[in-house]
Amino acid sequence: MHIQLNTDNILSANESLARDVEAILDSALGRFDARLTRVEVHLNDVNSSQKTGPADIRCMLEARVTGSEPVAVTDHGPTVDVAVRGAGGKMQRALDSALGRRNDHRHDKPDLAAEV
Repeated sequence: MHIQLNTDNILSANESLARDVEAILDSALGRFDARLTRVEVHLNDVNSSQKTGPADIRCMLEARVTGSEPVAVTDHGPTVDVAVRGAGGKMQRALDSALGRRNDHRHDKPDLAAEV
């Protein structure tokens, strides 16, 4: 799974931030590693650097799933860490739902040959 980090002109994408984001997402999404080709991370300071607030940082994640449509989630938080962790949790639940549904449809069909 490749993680691509994108930031706005207010937040700087340095090596330390990239390592932190990668560690958080590896922890949250590691079990989906074989099914994901790429996770795009978009970090933005919603209110600009001059204002602060309880949900100042926006983290949007877009997971590229092999053989499926991309899955996207967004979360807000007072810090990059909180926003990325929140979005990682949402993505984990979204992938569980999307991939679980996909697997359920494959395995729910009765085996007609066995009934004959």
